[in-house]
Amino acid sequence: MAKSRRRPQRPRHEDSFDRFVAGWKRTEVRRGGEWTVQPVSASQAVKAYTCPGCGGIVPEGTAHVVVWRADGVLGDAADLAARRHWHSHCWKVY
Repeated sequence: MAKSRRRPQRPRHEDSFDRFVAGWKRTEVRRGGEWTVQPVSASQAVKAYTCPGCGGIVPEGTAHVVVWRADGVLGDAADLAARRHWHSHCWKVY
């Protein structure tokens, strides 16, 4: 009897959103707004990003933070879609 090779199901959008925000995160107040800040470990950093704080590259394999509005008017999904990856030190001085 041959084994069936089924592709694993891709998570629904709601599942990925919940999984993303379920990790260790915190809310911070900066420049008059509330921001959700989620650390990303070096092993989780699988892409390079441009830091909005300094304009430099956050290289693959570098621990950093992902930041998005916690008080946006368009809702959680829109705020998460607008998230940005910051060098940890750039976010601290923002």
